[in-house]
Amino acid sequence: MTRTDVTEEAEGSEPGGYAAARLRLLTEGARSGPPRRRALAELTDDWLAGLFGAATGGHTGVSLVAVGGYGRGELSPRSDLDLLLLHDGRDDKAVAALADRLWYPVWDLGLDLDHSVRTPQQARKTAGEDLKVQLGLLDARHLAGDLGLTSALRTAVLADWRNQAPKRLPELRDLCAERAERQGELRFLLEPDLKEARGGLRDATALRAVAASWLADAPREGLADARRRLLDVRDALHLATGRATDRLALQEQDEVAAGLGLLDGDALLRQVYEAARVISYAGDVTWREVGRVLRSRSVRPRLRAMMSGRNGGKPAAERSPLAEGVVEQDGEVVLARTARPERDPVLPLRAAAAAAQAGLPLSLHAVRRLAATARPLPTPWPAEAREQLVTLLGSGRPTVQVWEALEAEGLVTRLLPDWERVRCRPQRNAVHLWTVDRHLIETAVRAAGFTRRVHRPDLLLVAALLHDIGKGWPGDHSVAGETIARDVAARIGFDRADAAVLATLVRHHLLLVETATRRDLDDPATVRAVAAAVGTERTLELLHALTEADALATGPAAWSSWRGSLVADLVKRVAGVLAGEPAAETEAAAPTAEHERLAVEAFRTGGPVLALRAQTEPPAQPSDLSDLSGLSGTADASGRGPGDPGAVDPAGNVPEPLGVELLIAVPDQAGVLPAVAGVLALHRLTVRTAELRSLPLPDGVDGSVLLLDWRVAAQYGSLPQAARLRADLVRALDGTLDIAGRLAERDAAHPRRRGVEPPPSRVTVAPAASRLATVIEVRAQDAPGLLFRLGRALEAAGVRVRSAHVSTLGANAVDAFYVTRGEGVPLPGEEAASVAREVEESLRA
Repeated sequence: MTRTDVTEEAEGSEPGGYAAARLRLLTEGARSGPPRRRALAELTDDWLAGLFGAATGGHTGVSLVAVGGYGRGELSPRSDLDLLLLHDGRDDKAVAALADRLWYPVWDLGLDLDHSVRTPQQARKTAGEDLKVQLGLLDARHLAGDLGLTSALRTAVLADWRNQAPKRLPELRDLCAERAERQGELRFLLEPDLKEARGGLRDATALRAVAASWLADAPREGLADARRRLLDVRDALHLATGRATDRLALQEQDEVAAGLGLLDGDALLRQVYEAARVISYAGDVTWREVGRVLRSRSVRPRLRAMMSGRNGGKPAAERSPLAEGVVEQDGEVVLARTARPERDPVLPLRAAAAAAQAGLPLSLHAVRRLAATARPLPTPWPAEAREQLVTLLGSGRPTVQVWEALEAEGLVTRLLPDWERVRCRPQRNAVHLWTVDRHLIETAVRAAGFTRRVHRPDLLLVAALLHDIGKGWPGDHSVAGETIARDVAARIGFDRADAAVLATLVRHHLLLVETATRRDLDDPATVRAVAAAVGTERTLELLHALTEADALATGPAAWSSWRGSLVADLVKRVAGVLAGEPAAETEAAAPTAEHERLAVEAFRTGGPVLALRAQTEPPAQPSDLSDLSGLSGTADASGRGPGDPGAVDPAGNVPEPLGVELLIAVPDQAGVLPAVAGVLALHRLTVRTAELRSLPLPDGVDGSVLLLDWRVAAQYGSLPQAARLRADLVRALDGTLDIAGRLAERDAAHPRRRGVEPPPSRVTVAPAASRLATVIEVRAQDAPGLLFRLGRALEAAGVRVRSAHVSTLGANAVDAFYVTRGEGVPLPGEEAASVAREVEESLRA
């Protein structure tokens, strides 16, 4: 039979009627969610049954079966049709012709089709070899034809699955783990795959398969609703994009949210994350139960009989005490038989702390019993409750799974009501790996490693738990968090002085890293401002540890040896001020002999002189720059030069290089900052800090030389040769190198993919940041050549840049420029505001 013949026969079965009815169903607003999915499945069932009946003429020995998602009756607008043509094997040629009559009409309507033609024996054999096929057959549903054939296959497949469960379930668990490793966790991804990521629809299907094995079962409470919510989101995604996609891309989230009647993309992601959390937790509990059952079955029958005692009873499970009312049993933490949660309000925290300290999970039964019967804690909490919370937070990595068990049953929000606003809250910043609530727990995990270096580890751990608690409220989360932290501290039993310290830590948890990377640490005003905000040396000690824990828990882009060295330097200076030492005066440091050598060489040659060297320790003053025209050693991609492997700590770790120190001396002239920044951008060098100063020439020589002391790092590959940098810098200064044009050409050659439109750039004047200069702060989308554009705008505004402090987190650049008038004094208020406006307008042009 030809394709034309098949199409004509299909038209006799009214495919156009099905297509029109399908379109009406998907576009009408009356039905959505499960009712629409069921109606779409029923409509498709009727159409396929009509095709099948017209093609077979009532012959027996063949049936049409829906499998997979279609077998479950869950058809999203762009779902493919999973179909099995089942036959008894008596007439292969007739079956092949029948398949043509069924598949071609589906393809002609543009529907995706996953199809197979098998006998029951072939289907069972394939299922035994391919786990994904077996999972699809577990949801087999009869559509048309020989019902007995379909029923026999379903019965046989379920029997095979249950008989082979001890072998197949570990295979399924490994398959889920491999997929999670590849796709990530749905509840933390900004662009999640609703189906493949951990906690997604495939995991929900796997839990159904475990239940069908009769070996173990998933916690059912909330699971069906979580699955329904993910399916609803996928339906809206299909309708919004017109494609069969499971990837919830950033640019489509607001439209999908509108289709579901939600406020915005954040509300959508929060719903997705909440559903994924339910499925993930159910998976954790279920796979633990599977492991326990399989371990018990692996014990030899004779040994099991010996352990059973008399009359063939079950072996008594060993119970080891962990804390009052808490015991370990079979690898989990459960409540003791004598425990009375209704009389012991501290028991939930005591059980959680004991589980985390032992590195064991809290059993589902124990958590649910605590949630159902435990008395609320009084306000303020008794000392034991506060101590148990601190113990839980200080347990390191095991804290995460215990905290998630408490969250799954609502115990966390019962203990800390303010937690509800940050629960499953997304963070639309690529630097952050986690939702707000998980980030807080990750910060506590990191802080647990720093408790030996602070005098009050309890304050450090609670501050870690609360530092971003204000993100659930409008406005500056640090300001909102300060008030919340003070209230929470009083509720959980800290005295007024400790509550004030916690409030200060939350209010200023970003102070050290922002100041260290965006301000001039040689300016006494910077150090005094931090000292005034912190107040005491003990609070500074806690804030230093919290800063590092927060950054490490954020993601790899938020912390580095370079940032750590800057923060440590700032902490040392602030500690001196708090100890009563006077802040360094504002006098500029005298030029070193190396600086003078560079200045003389630049004046003699009439052009720029460069020196580069790798830095693995924070440099005090430039030194050992013997090669004034080029590199003092060729650095590799890590910024480390030959013969400089870097110091190795006792653990055997090589410290991360802090970048490369770049010294440039050039006769004083206009346009130096944008020229240098542009050349570095062309050579794909990232600027971390930049300082500029004017050096007078020796007595008897008129003029001055600009000295630029910068820290740079290679974005890709190795550092460029110094000779190439110098040649391009000479051309940039004399106007023969079109930096703007070259950068534009490079951008055009590598267009960025469509994404969310970034917020507009913002340029402000930082109030009272320095007595030596005016601080212009720029917040913008990071892009190659941004520093070049900023330097050009500041030159055009007629100000002199004394130093620049460059900070990049993900796609966001926050740069601070210390600028003065030509005579070296800060700008008056009106003039500073005017310069900020000019720079902002230049970025938006």
